[in-house]
Amino acid sequence: MTNLSTPSPPLVLGIESSCDETGVALFDAGTGKVVAEALHSQIARHAPYGGVVPELASRDHITYGLRLVDDVLRTTGFSSGLLKAVAYTQGPGLAGALLVGAQLAASLAYAWGKPLIGVHHMEGHLLSPLLADPAPTFPFVALLVSGGHTQLMRVDGVGRYDMLGDTIDDAAGEAFDKSAKLLGLAYPGGPLLAKLAEGGDPKAFAIPRPLLHSGDLNFSFAGLKTAVANEVRRLTGTQLPARGAVASAQPTLPEDHPRRADLAASVQAAIVDSLVTKSLNALKQTGLKSIVVAGGVGANAHLRSALTAGAATLGATVFYPPIALCTDNGAMIAHVGALRLREAKKDYSINVRPRWALSELRSPLEL
Repeated sequence: MTNLSTPSPPLVLGIESSCDETGVALFDAGTGKVVAEALHSQIARHAPYGGVVPELASRDHITYGLRLVDDVLRTTGFSSGLLKAVAYTQGPGLAGALLVGAQLAASLAYAWGKPLIGVHHMEGHLLSPLLADPAPTFPFVALLVSGGHTQLMRVDGVGRYDMLGDTIDDAAGEAFDKSAKLLGLAYPGGPLLAKLAEGGDPKAFAIPRPLLHSGDLNFSFAGLKTAVANEVRRLTGTQLPARGAVASAQPTLPEDHPRRADLAASVQAAIVDSLVTKSLNALKQTGLKSIVVAGGVGANAHLRSALTAGAATLGATVFYPPIALCTDNGAMIAHVGALRLREAKKDYSINVRPRWALSELRSPLEL
């Protein structure tokens, strides 16, 4: 729980429940500040399964959603008279998890007689650097990089997004997690791989950078995971199954393997090189001098260091959200809700969108 300031009207309550984290926050649309926030992570719940179990995620949202709302409201001395609207994550995400958050938001809004705002989860991430100090100003290039997305876009305002490049297969966060699993690391593997990489040589293994010189701004990471799997087989002396044979489980590097940190460092370097090279190319192509990084992978220290240094050579500035706002959270949902207040409606029907492209969004000024 973080209590950041004394509340003042108008307030927007934000509820995030798209996957494995339950987030609630109050955002002051007048000052542009987060008033209070609370977050429950489900990492420990899903760790034994090596990934998110949708049914368990939904149950945890049911358990903790209202508790976190109560915590935030009690901390701030909340009065419903100060509330302008209730915002919730409408999509994309796990259908069951989204439904829990939407139902909670609709119930609260109905009880208080306040309007609802359905927020695009990725727009929440995309605009979260606006909560930083200093914050970027429009227009800017955005690198949206997470477990499910790796995209470059030009951002000219709220809802004014022009896609510049996308991944044609795996996302960068997915590449981190899949590679971490091959290295025998626990879930979630991305942060653990980054920590292991600190003690390794990033040039020890020739991990490929697909599409690095393709001439466009698209990404590809599926081949990287295959290369890591091949290196693990080579290091463990495991042969590929014969054609037609039943495939055995993919081997993983034992914890005490002497090349483990080197392979982790090489994997991280390959992913970061791809992200940085394409991002700098996006700056060159657009002529813009600001780039924001949003999404969970945006917390990676090596990415931050490399991109900041690369952007400086172009006279450009990189903006990052606070580390706490890189992963899923209620603050980014309340923030976008405040930016889209004119869309708020007293319609309490439950409507979620597990698949929802950013390109479908429009500027509030166009509504």
